[in-house]
Amino acid sequence: MTTPSPGEESAPTSEELREQVEHAREELGQTIEALAHRADMKARAQERAATAKAQAAEKAAHVSGQIHVKAERAKQLLKDKTPDPVLGKAAHAAAQVRESASRAGHLAADKTPEPVREKAGRLAATARAKRTPLLAAVAVLAAFLLARRGRRRR
Repeated sequence: MTTPSPGEESAPTSEELREQVEHAREELGQTIEALAHRADMKARAQERAATAKAQAAEKAAHVSGQIHVKAERAKQLLKDKTPDPVLGKAAHAAAQVRESASRAGHLAADKTPEPVREKAGRLAATARAKRTPLLAAVAVLAAFLLARRGRRRR
């Protein structure tokens, strides 16, 4: 066999051909996997939905925490700046309102038909069972309303 001149290449050996075929198979497999992932719209949509859900839950928890902190600050500020006689009168008025509300609740319960009371009881039980999502929804709604109110003031 003659040695190839500097401009010519030698024919690949069978081992080199096997390596090239194996390399081509690996690349083809990776390409097929990538195409299959892109074609699986349902899985991609589920991934995006799960990500969005996690982000929304995180944001709702953050907003809920901020609302709680700000409410506590406002409550403390109000308590610090309100004179004691006014606090006493407010506590007395609050007690009267609670008592009146209790009486009104009992009166309404006595006058309400049984099927309506049963439905209200089931609704209350469902709300208690699903308290966390309900609170998260309220927090998100409150954040939305506060943001909308802030935009209107500008």
